[in-house]
Amino acid sequence: MNTWDVGLLVVGVLLVSWGLWLLDRACRHANRTDWGNPWLNRLEGLNRIFCMRYHRLNATGLRLPAEGPVIVAANHISGLDPMLLVASARRPLRFLIAREQYERFGLQWLFRAMGCIPVDRRGRPERAMLAAVRALERGEAVALFPHGRIHLPDEPPLRLKGGAVRLARLVNCPITPARISGVSAPGTIFMAVLLRSHARVKSFHPITVEGRDEKEVLEALAAIIEGRGQAG
Repeated sequence: MNTWDVGLLVVGVLLVSWGLWLLDRACRHANRTDWGNPWLNRLEGLNRIFCMRYHRLNATGLRLPAEGPVIVAANHISGLDPMLLVASARRPLRFLIAREQYERFGLQWLFRAMGCIPVDRRGRPERAMLAAVRALERGEAVALFPHGRIHLPDEPPLRLKGGAVRLARLVNCPITPARISGVSAPGTIFMAVLLRSHARVKSFHPITVEGRDEKEVLEALAAIIEGRGQAG
């Protein structure tokens, strides 16, 4: 290796190091949520930059109480949705996700680090419910997509699953509805992440479950997250 090669290598290493330092600084500056781990906080900052700058996510975001148990229930239109919700919140969100998604190659480490709760829909789903109850009893925020899968507004109506209501009853906490819109490739997993959007997350007044039956609450929740009504 001659002198020029060594010089170019040194310059390359310095440029890469400088770039990584700038990225780390930007992530730390953008971080708004304490996940209890420095590298997770940096990752949250990176996600916030990606969603706010690239996907042009609105700044209002989820309006959650500063502390105490809360359930976030949102519509599910793409693979970008969890990233948008995390970027919209000022608290860590523990997602209930299908086990097959939780065990997706290359992402399980991240889901585990974020405290996601896998739901074994073919085995013992009550384990996920118990884990969610324990998280709520510790004062955490649990997020879920009550449609159970990606569901678009122009598709036939899909009945919401009752997990959010049952959790709210068990822990005596409100359900905060959220509606996601403006994603460029709705109905997709990866294309929605790659294609630039004018993403929006709209938060609504909490729904209380006390004194109301499950069907009534689910109908009210569906009307909100599907854009057919307001919270009640």
